[in-house]
Amino acid sequence: MRTLLQLLTAQRHWQSYPTFKSQFERSARELAEIEGTPHLAGLSASERTYERWYSGESTPVPDARRVLAHMFGHSIDELLAPPVSSAHHPVAAPQAGRAEHTEHSGSDADLQEMGRQAAMAASRALRYAVMAETNSIGPETFDHIRDEVTRIGAAYPRVALHEILSDVVEMQELIFRLLESGRTSPAQAVELHLLASMTSGMLAKISHDLSDPKSAMAQARAAYVCADQAGHNGMRAWVRALQSLISYWAGQPESAVTYAARGAALLSAPAGTVAVWLAAQEACAHAVLGHRDHVRAALKRAADAREAAMHDDLDSIGGIFTFPQPRETYYAAEAHVLLGTPGPEKERAALEAVHAYSAAPSEERAFGAEAGARTDLALARIAHGDVDGAAEAINPVLDLPPAQRKNGIVISAQRVLEALSTGPVRTAAQAKSLRTELEFFTATPTQALPR
Repeated sequence: MRTLLQLLTAQRHWQSYPTFKSQFERSARELAEIEGTPHLAGLSASERTYERWYSGESTPVPDARRVLAHMFGHSIDELLAPPVSSAHHPVAAPQAGRAEHTEHSGSDADLQEMGRQAAMAASRALRYAVMAETNSIGPETFDHIRDEVTRIGAAYPRVALHEILSDVVEMQELIFRLLESGRTSPAQAVELHLLASMTSGMLAKISHDLSDPKSAMAQARAAYVCADQAGHNGMRAWVRALQSLISYWAGQPESAVTYAARGAALLSAPAGTVAVWLAAQEACAHAVLGHRDHVRAALKRAADAREAAMHDDLDSIGGIFTFPQPRETYYAAEAHVLLGTPGPEKERAALEAVHAYSAAPSEERAFGAEAGARTDLALARIAHGDVDGAAEAINPVLDLPPAQRKNGIVISAQRVLEALSTGPVRTAAQAKSLRTELEFFTATPTQALPR
């Protein structure tokens, strides 16, 4: 029997456990404030509890019933019963800003529900398979973990966070469980620690993309420890580059420089493209600090590292674990723009970065970096009073759906907003219009939306 709870969860795209948990906890805090009942603010739901509610295997306890009713706008009796659709009792009120559901969207909801049930079944089957291999970790489990980590890592730069979050969380939990089981051979422990480093690194990046630098750095530290346990220098350096990136966007350029230098010290030639990332990241951090000579030296090291790069095992995965040429071009443009390089050089560098992504093969595309290149081009044009050109550059960024408005994109857009609010351009009619669009864009980052 399909319940209204299942239908509404599918319609709002809350099927993955981390998404549902986040929405449930937010609703619990709201209800606690409305009712003046502080104990509700800490209410949560385990994954198993959520699955039992969703499948109709159990009935929520009274406090959870009240939170669910607040969360969905229906009584618990209605939520646990089959959906009823009539003129007096609609199945679900449309969310603000969205069109009424059509017959086609109802079909989409059915497909999403079937996909959710299939995914739950797959997860359950995998948990059994892992436990069935009681004496050691078998090849099927290892193959599954390798394939999933590779798939997610390759896809990361090109998809919205809600499409991969639950998968990364599940992989990290599974790997940690296996490492804690005491059933691994020494060789298996080495490989599992490397995979644990990769999943923790991706979760660090996800926390960063959701504007949570504290959680991002905690995951990154775990990723470094796991890379250390695996004895993988390339992964150690990759995590240092990630820590530099987290620090850079958190407004800590000195720490960003330090982490980049510590990562570079781990490498010896030949190295993978992580060496390029470390030098390029250091250049951007020095640009914020106004260190012109250091910027140019770091960009030169990045170019030299590109020439000497050896395709390593991380580059073979691709995606988040490699640093392709378009991304290097974007970092160079960012460094020139933030440094305030005089003359047309910064606009030329930013335009080159935009063109590099436009011409890049699909596996090298990254909507976040491409958006950064476009905001840098807008900043370069604002610097010499070309507001129309800035609008042309940033319009594709403003068209990004809310689910893709990652932390770095929002900060970059805020830089453009600030540039339009100062200097001679601030009174231009086009500047006022563009500021309004940017204010709306930066007010709805990824983390503020149902996922």
